[in-house]
Amino acid sequence: MSGPDLLRRLEAIRRSMPETPVVKLADDTVDLHAKLEFSNPNGSSKDRSALWILKRAVERGDVTEGSTIVESSSGNFAISLASFCRSLGVDFIPVLDPNVNASTEAYLRQVCRRVEKVTERDASGGFLSTRLARVQQLRGELPDVYWPNQYANTDAVLAHYRLTGGEICRAFRSVDHVFVGTSTGGTIAGLSRRVKETWPHVRVVGVDAEGSAIFGGAPRTRHIPGLGSSITPPLFDHALIDDVVIVPERDTVRGCHELLRRHGLYAGGSTGTVYAAINRYFADHTGPRPTVLFLCADRGTGYADTIYNPRWVAEVFAEQPAADMVPA
Repeated sequence: MSGPDLLRRLEAIRRSMPETPVVKLADDTVDLHAKLEFSNPNGSSKDRSALWILKRAVERGDVTEGSTIVESSSGNFAISLASFCRSLGVDFIPVLDPNVNASTEAYLRQVCRRVEKVTERDASGGFLSTRLARVQQLRGELPDVYWPNQYANTDAVLAHYRLTGGEICRAFRSVDHVFVGTSTGGTIAGLSRRVKETWPHVRVVGVDAEGSAIFGGAPRTRHIPGLGSSITPPLFDHALIDDVVIVPERDTVRGCHELLRRHGLYAGGSTGTVYAAINRYFADHTGPRPTVLFLCADRGTGYADTIYNPRWVAEVFAEQPAADMVPA
């Protein structure tokens, strides 16, 4: 495809993406609403940033039909890029690590002609620095490489400002709290700016995983992909965050199972983390019921072998009985 052909294809994909639905969930304390970002074509909110980043890169001439796109991701961003790049006929090489969900890795190996997987932990006990180092090696080895750099690319901020944020502002007259999981920072940066322009009183609550360094904590080994980082990504400089809730991974598991059993939402790890954060944030709330919105960032399908597998839960959280983690 030529540059104009790539843009036409990307625009066709964008037009085919419907606004994701918002559902109201029963809650004893707040008027709780979930925006089902797992209704995007590739099953997550990362479709927004991946599509917009590719669109802007093609417009600038950074991506052509002969380009190879290389990115560090062990999750949904890689799935979104792989799908869109396949549709465009552009090569994509994801750089993964051992925390990748088995179903995600299987999909990427089917769709991508080449997959890189690092195994060496970095100084923080995670794999992010190792993945990024491999990306830089590939950039030096291959011709015509484009690195989306999801941790610093402000096109991701604009994607969620215009697309996700725009939909939220059209769907509500007013919102009091918006809870957003944090990883690369693009989602919370774009959303926070859009909702605060519309409702200056709204409180944006960033939700992170225990063991992540985004908000100044000491980085340490984590087991559930989706949230957290061993660095504070540059995109957080653009975010307007009022409060932060840090959630232990055991509460992520509980949050996922409660969402499924109480509300019928089969959601991924980041969504369970955010739901757990909402419960913690409003645990002692009294008075008027605030309007609260959170994103269901992805489905639970990719976590069937981990969060939704009692054996995995028992092995990873051996200090706590699996029955306490996975309610009957």
